[in-house]
Amino acid sequence: MSEEPASGPKESPPAPRTGPREAWKKGGRLLSVLLAVNVLLLACTLISGGAFNKVAVYDTDVFALLTAMMLLATLWILFYLLRTVRCPDAVPYRDKHAGPIWLRGGLVLFGMCTLVMDVFKTGYYSSFFECQSAIKILHPLTQAVFVIIQTYFLWVSAKDCIHIHLDLTRCGLMFTLTTNLAIWMAAVVDESVHQAHSHSNASHSRLAPDPERVASGLGGDCPCATAICQIFQQGYFYLYPFNIEYSLFASTMLYVMWKNVGRLLASSTRGHGHTPSQVGLFRETFFAGPILGLMLLVVGLAVFIIYEVQVSGEGGHMQQALVIYYSFNIVCLGLMTLVSLSGSIIYRFDRRAMDHHKNPTRTLDVALLMGAALGQYAISYYSIVAVVVGMPRDLLGGLNLAHALLMIAQHTFQNVFIIESLHRGPPGAEPHRSPPKEPSLTFANLDALHTLPSCPPAPRLVGPSPAGPQEAVAIIVTSRGHWRSRCLKDISLFLLLCNIILWIMPAFGARPHFSNKVEVDFYGYSLWAAIVNICLPFGIFYRMHAVSSLLEVYVLS
Repeated sequence: MSEEPASGPKESPPAPRTGPREAWKKGGRLLSVLLAVNVLLLACTLISGGAFNKVAVYDTDVFALLTAMMLLATLWILFYLLRTVRCPDAVPYRDKHAGPIWLRGGLVLFGMCTLVMDVFKTGYYSSFFECQSAIKILHPLTQAVFVIIQTYFLWVSAKDCIHIHLDLTRCGLMFTLTTNLAIWMAAVVDESVHQAHSHSNASHSRLAPDPERVASGLGGDCPCATAICQIFQQGYFYLYPFNIEYSLFASTMLYVMWKNVGRLLASSTRGHGHTPSQVGLFRETFFAGPILGLMLLVVGLAVFIIYEVQVSGEGGHMQQALVIYYSFNIVCLGLMTLVSLSGSIIYRFDRRAMDHHKNPTRTLDVALLMGAALGQYAISYYSIVAVVVGMPRDLLGGLNLAHALLMIAQHTFQNVFIIESLHRGPPGAEPHRSPPKEPSLTFANLDALHTLPSCPPAPRLVGPSPAGPQEAVAIIVTSRGHWRSRCLKDISLFLLLCNIILWIMPAFGARPHFSNKVEVDFYGYSLWAAIVNICLPFGIFYRMHAVSSLLEVYVLS
């Protein structure tokens, strides 16, 4: 008698062997992170040191460091592109979640605006070339080349899961990411100090191209007296928000590429994740969300123009400008809070399966949403303490308090809605459950069925669907969930348009934090300026990152 094999669980097939290069993944990541931390700390030291008059760190030192970093990052990007072209097996996998088209499109848009800013900066520094250091002209030219090459690199390689030169690639990606963060920090310091100059003459910066500061720093006379010089100076300050967003967009895409270095994707998950269909912006919506969002966008632009004109004017309309500004923001934030809460309630009736697959892009999106919101949370809580403890008994104090409270509520509920949306499966992804019974005859005795005499065909409603039970169930589910999908699309478009106008206002110079004297009188100008200049850039980035996340929510709905 042949001996039967012992019963028991079958041995699972051996897992794919990972080579020594992949086993060193944690060590390679640690090495690249240590490199990035040290370079970033050096850049932060020079940039922050150059923001004070009494520190002997000049803007030429900062520009020299940034220029060197951009040149090195450009050389590494060229090496990466050349190496991947010459080695066809360098990228065996591509992450379909990484680098969506709207993120790459935003990167190209902000990159083009950054190139225009570099042209303005070159023209400004060339206006008094005789008393300028050559590095000040070389810096914007180098940045223009870096932006062009990096944008092309991220457009074609954002989805790569590269499997050659793992440690070198990780270090190169982290160094390029650090370069973008250093450029972002320099732009934030320069733009923040420029905004502080418009509200107080007590704050100066070595990075800000103030003619008097340049003259004192270099010992020469560099007046910006011509009209073309002043146009260049004002023009590139208005383009700083685009440069800031470009650096942050590039940093997020580089981080996802860094996480995907050496990543192994199973054959069953290579094509996992739904491929977004073509985005028809107002297709399959109730039109209420887009129309209301566009109305708020247009009204917000008008309010922003009125605010800027009245605040910068000398007619004494500061109080009126602040009342209009806060009133619009309170209405907008209140509607966004209610709409976000409505979207979360709709998800209680949504039976789509949750997507638990490993997704570095989604993990980063959630982390950035939560982290960037902390900046606006901090400003709001400081304002609440100043209003409540200071007890201003006027209309402006009440509006300021309501604005701070609604800002906290809006960020909270919008984050809940976006994060829950990003973790949902694509449309039609129903939760796992037992297969539905076919709408056929109620008995299952096939022998008895064959003995019955022939009868006329049953109506179509009794017999099974020719296309199969799965398609029939899908049609029923689609008809039931169609209204939810359209509501979610309306909600995402409304929030997207509102976040755009709430990005435009602070990014292009609206600073009610200084025009409103409640916080300035309570904390003092120096402390309050430090709080706003540190926290507000994160709040501005939050708005633009929320726009890209909401666009993905629209596609997934």
